[in-house]
Amino acid sequence: MLKLMLAAAAAAEGGEAVHHAEPTALYLDPTGWVAAAMLAVFALFIWKKVPAAIGKALDKKIEAIREQLAEAEQLRKEADALKAEYEAKAKAADSEAAAMVERAKAESKRIVAKAKKDAEALVERRSKMAEDKIAAEERAAIDEIRAAAAKAATAAAARLIAERNDAKSDQTLVDRAIGQLTK
Repeated sequence: MLKLMLAAAAAAEGGEAVHHAEPTALYLDPTGWVAAAMLAVFALFIWKKVPAAIGKALDKKIEAIREQLAEAEQLRKEADALKAEYEAKAKAADSEAAAMVERAKAESKRIVAKAKKDAEALVERRSKMAEDKIAAEERAAIDEIRAAAAKAATAAAARLIAERNDAKSDQTLVDRAIGQLTK
């Protein structure tokens, strides 16, 4: 390759290519020595079983990666199971919360209805008590008025009798009343 490059450079200058003798040792030029060294290195690698060691190392690495993938797959399955479980729990909690809200609404409606009913009953009882109290007060007032009227009538009658009757007319009235009783 070096020869070709030198020949190309000489041709480009317009001159003739100059040939130099290549150094050799044991009939090998530098390229041959590089090839021989590479062969020796490859032979040493094969003799020391380096490819087998590399293969074993790669196999161990592949096995470790497979185990990690299996473990990751297992973890993913567990995570999916936990996710599904928690989604189910969240759904159940949502439905339970909705049910609790519905129960609370129904309970509040029952409480309001009961409170209305109790309030109406209380108002009715209080109205009845007030009516009874008013009726009792009316009866007491009527009785008081009757008593006052009877007292006034008695006093007026006593005064009229006293004014119209004297002892002689009283005797006649008493005799007549006794006569009617004996009949």
